[in-house]
Order: sequence, then structure tokens, then C-alpha cells
Amino acid sequence: MDSQTSQASQSPQSSHSPHMFQVDLRGLVDLLSHHLYSSPKVYLRELLQNAVDAVTARRAEQPGAPARVRLYAEDGALRVEDTGAGLTEADVHSLLATIGRSSKRAEGLQEVRSDFLGQFGIGLLACFVVAERIRVVSRSARTPDAPPVEWTARDDGSYTVRTLPDGERPEPGTSVHLVARAGAAEWLEGRRVLALAREFGSLLPYDVRVGEEAVTDLPAPWDRPYPSPAVRRVALARHCHDLFGFTPLDTIDLNVPLAGIRGVAYVLPSALSPAQRAGHRVHLKGMLLTERAEQLLPDWAFFVRCVLDTDSLRPTASREALYEDETLAAVREALGERIRSWLTGLAAGDPERLAAFLSVHHLGVKSLARHDREMLRTMLPWLPFETTDGRLSLEEFAQRHPVVHFTRTVEEYRQVAPIASAQGVGVINGGYTYDSELVEALPSVRPGTVVAELDADTVTAHLDAVDPAEELALSGFLAAARAKLDPLGCDVVLRAFHPLSVPALHLDDREARHEQARAEAEARADDLWAGILGSLRGSAPRARLVLNHLNPLVRRISALPDPELIGTATESLYGQALLMAQRPLRPADSALLNRAFIGLLEWATHGGSDATGNSTGDPAGGGHS
Repeated sequence: MDSQTSQASQSPQSSHSPHMFQVDLRGLVDLLSHHLYSSPKVYLRELLQNAVDAVTARRAEQPGAPARVRLYAEDGALRVEDTGAGLTEADVHSLLATIGRSSKRAEGLQEVRSDFLGQFGIGLLACFVVAERIRVVSRSARTPDAPPVEWTARDDGSYTVRTLPDGERPEPGTSVHLVARAGAAEWLEGRRVLALAREFGSLLPYDVRVGEEAVTDLPAPWDRPYPSPAVRRVALARHCHDLFGFTPLDTIDLNVPLAGIRGVAYVLPSALSPAQRAGHRVHLKGMLLTERAEQLLPDWAFFVRCVLDTDSLRPTASREALYEDETLAAVREALGERIRSWLTGLAAGDPERLAAFLSVHHLGVKSLARHDREMLRTMLPWLPFETTDGRLSLEEFAQRHPVVHFTRTVEEYRQVAPIASAQGVGVINGGYTYDSELVEALPSVRPGTVVAELDADTVTAHLDAVDPAEELALSGFLAAARAKLDPLGCDVVLRAFHPLSVPALHLDDREARHEQARAEAEARADDLWAGILGSLRGSAPRARLVLNHLNPLVRRISALPDPELIGTATESLYGQALLMAQRPLRPADSALLNRAFIGLLEWATHGGSDATGNSTGDPAGGGHS
């Protein structure tokens, strides 16, 4: 094609004989439809983009030039008219030669597009995704004496270029005519064209119509004048519902003039997982670029959906995503700062709206606060945490307790919360996402605050010791109980604590659980692995079952004379303590619960010993003792 186009561009005669694209046009269409564009609908965006850029190019040289784009759809065909810069025959051949050189790979498409936007380069070839024939008639505004030129191409790769009489196109601009390919006529149907034109072009700066139906809707909803802030808030909420399908909790303006960005962020009315990225709607110079921009905001801002228009961000070759570069990184930081400022403003002036927001999206704010000490300081009175005093902010909890104790897991909190609360020890559940990090950061924004992780030793230390004489008298009972639980890696201790209704408390920490898991793995391993795991044996404290000497049931069990019955009762207390802590049960724990249950049933139904040692066959009496 290079030699043919070169000769044609040098000759004053029109080129009537068909030429062939030197690129594989069918392969190029496959590249565009299957690897570059997400849907055939982007053909209309490419037509609009070419038309709008052509108008922009002309108005840059002729500010008073008309700025119109018209689309006409009928009978499986589409015509797009613009009053743009237009083309000469030499322009046409130059463009075709460039496409032949550069579009063999997707990376080349961006180069072609940047050089020839506003004319009909690679964007026009995207129309072959839905069209079997494309006819372009254009007249140059830059060279008004040049005759109109016609370029006709088919999806088999052939094309013709010829000049036309002046009367065929008296005014500058371009007409693009598409004839649908088999099976694609729906994409050129009038209502579909209007819907796509409004989807892509509602913010375009020129007069764009499909027939008589207006496409553009300017100014943008966030730029329109409103009688009051309340009316504006209602109007933007309606816009959000029409666009995204939900009514927002609030609206955040995202104006960054230096980056050429205007738009809004809508706060989601329900919680969203941090791992679930929200897609944002981005327009580039008025043209919709994507509805799924995921990298536009910092990761912590997953509680908003954005719609904005920009003239500074760079699109990828497909024009369906944003190119990750320094500009996007700077914009992401600036937009994050806008959202951060909105949060700070709520904290300072509208606590009710902030409370409503945090009831849904506290996780996002916690994610931000763990990296931003100033945000943590601002949010201290507001961010909710689960504590033994109820749901409180860190500030309120720290005011109540000289030492801020916390657990790193939900399981640990469930083990100690009832007992710690009864002993007057305040504990924060740090097992939820980000919570333990924020508690540990508390002294950095609240000097003088003492933060300590609550472990089994600390809890045990807060429980009252039993009188030595009483504990000595129960040494036989404790020995039997310890012998029963020793195979499970659990010690037994006796303490006196409230509430009285809790007979036993299971305490361990992460080191004890790790040692327990290692011991279990060692027991199941072959000689080689058992030796390796044995060498890893640590000196970590073992788990412990703390028996409550004040509990009547524990007192009755401790008075039993039968070591076997003591062992069965101890296993039952151990299992009940695990269930109270809502700990996941190991196979050995499940087997123990089953064994203890069956043992107690057998003792109750087949006769056992009561607390005085007298034999009884009465199930009711056995059950009572």
C-alpha cells in the first residue's frame, strides 16, 4: 500500500481502482473486537470522538466555525455528519499509509490515535466491528479550494479513494456512512444509537443530536446553579440514582482545577468489602472513557462511587481505561485529599451526618486512620470499637481506663471479656480488621495513654487466689483434673472470680496455640518429621483451664471421691469453657466432648456415687449430684 498511496498522493488524478490494505484488515478487526474493545458499542464512541475532535481542530483555527455533530440512523445504516476540519485527498492517503505501518500491534494504536484524532485514523476502522462497508466524504476547512474526497472501504480489506465534484460536499466537514454487517444491524438501530450517544456523549461541549433528539446535557449536574445547597443535594442524589442505581448517603465535590478535574463522589448507602473495588465513571474532555475505573481513588476510599470529567488523564490504547502514570498517581492523591477533607469537615461541623456515615463505613475510615495520624486524631471521638464497656470510641474508652487492654483476635476477646469485665478490667476487641493497629497507635496521638495486649497471664493475675489451706485440701481433686487434661496440653488452676455463674474459664494465647498445633503435628508425623518438629518445641506456656472456686458446681465436683468421675466432670467443664469462648474445636476436643457426655449419661443411668460416696441407682439423684 505504501507505494500505491505514495503515487496517489503525488498525482492530481483521482484513484478509482480498488486498493488493498497492507495490514490484515480481518485480523485487525479481530484485534479490535476481541482484544482491545470490551463491546461492539464502542464503535459509536469512536465515531463521536473523531467528529468532536475534528470540530475542536477546526475551531482552534477558526473560533467562529460551527460546532455541530448529527447522527441519522435508518434501515440498517448510520450517517454521522460533523462541521469539523475535514480532509483532503493527500490527507486520506497519508492516514492510510500510517495505519498500514503502525497498527499491526495494539501498542501502535495509541500512537496513531494521538497523531490523527479528529480525522479518521484507527478509530474509524473500529467501525468494521459492526459494519461491512464504510464510506467517508470529507472536505477540508484548512484547504478550502481542495475538492471533496471520498474514501470507501469494505471488510475484505479493499478500498477506493476518489475526488468528487464541489457540489457533493459544498461545506467543510465530514460525513461517515456505515452499512451494517450481517448480524449487527441492531447496533445501528435508531433507539440503540440514541442510547449509546447519550451514554458516551452527554458531557460533550458541542451540539450533538441523533435526528432531532439532543444528546448533550450541559452543564454537568455538579456544575449547574441551584437555588440552595439543599436543592443541589437533592438534584445530585437524583443524578446518582439515575446513574448508579442508589441514593447516596452524601455527596463530595471533587474539583481539582490544576488537574483539570471536576466531578462528584457519591457515598454508598451500604457497606462494601474493601476487597471489592468500586468502578468509577470517568469522562475525558466530555467523552465517557470508562465506567469501571478502579485505580482512580486510594484503596481506603472504597465507600464512594465517582463520576468526573478530566482533560489531563491519559487513556490506554482502547480508550476504555486510565493509563497508570505519574499524573494518575497525583490525581489519586488529590482526590483522596478531597475525601479526607470532607470527613474532617463532618467531624468539625456535622456530627450527626458523620455518625450516620460511620455506622456504615467505619471500616474505610479505620483503613485511612491507620496510615494517617491526623485522621486518627480527628476520628478518635467517633470511630466505634467493641469493648467490655459496650460499643465506644477509643477516646471515651481511654478516658475510663488507665490501661487500655486489647486482644488481637476475636477468640481471645470472647475468652476473657466476661471475666475481665467482672474484675473491672476494660478490654478492646482488636480482632476485627485494622482495630489492633489503631489501638497500638493510640499513644502516638494521645500522649500518656498506656496500651497493653491482654494475655492469659494478665487475666489470671487479676483473679483472686484461693486460700492455700483450701487449695491444699483439694490437691487430690486438682491432681485428677490435671491428669485428665494433660494429654490435651492444658493445665488446671483454681481461682475465685466473678461472675459466680461461670464455672470454668479456658485461657490460652497465640504462643500456646502454636505449641499445641506443633505437638499435634508431631504426634501425627513419621519419624523424620517428628524429629524436625520436636526440635522446634518451644517453652511457651500451655493453655489453662481456670476453675472458679466460688461456683457451686465446681465445689460439688471437687468433693467427689471417684477419680474417674472427677475426670469426666473435668472434661465436661473443659468442653463447656471452649464452647463459651466460641473457639473452633479440634478433633481431639470434639472427641472429648462426646466422651464426657456419654460418660455422664452412663453414670446417671447405670448408677454411680453421689457426693457422699453412697451407691445409688436413681437417675434423678445421680443427675442432681
